[in-house]
Amino acid sequence: MMRLSLIALAAAGLMLPAGAALAQTAPASTVTLTFETGADRGAVMVALFDSEAGYAGDRPVGRQRLDVAAGQRTAVFEGLPAGDYAAKAFHDVNGDGEMNFNPFGIPVEPYAFSNNAVGNMGPASWDRARFTVSGPTAQTIHLR
Repeated sequence: MMRLSLIALAAAGLMLPAGAALAQTAPASTVTLTFETGADRGAVMVALFDSEAGYAGDRPVGRQRLDVAAGQRTAVFEGLPAGDYAAKAFHDVNGDGEMNFNPFGIPVEPYAFSNNAVGNMGPASWDRARFTVSGPTAQTIHLR
């Protein structure tokens, strides 16, 4: 009987750390990004990143295509763990699925970053675009 009690106690002790870890797990969050556009055609292409390396290397945790002509202006990313995120977006006005550039490499279609961050001679840095998610989070982003 004593042996059975010790086995049960040991098993309970092994399960305690797993239960404690579950209790400390933060609930998944939702990020809602609403875009202000200057045209009612084409699509807004949105990418959400959860690390500086992913942001720099174009490895998003989520992508969405919003049909502007159909009135879609909001991207919702669900089930995200708490942490730092940043978004990149562009308005594919002509609907070719790509961001278009002039001969000098300057974008000719509107684009934007989370926090409405602006870059110096290039995309906004991770530090400027980064925002912290610890619950439902929403931003309005102006495509320019």
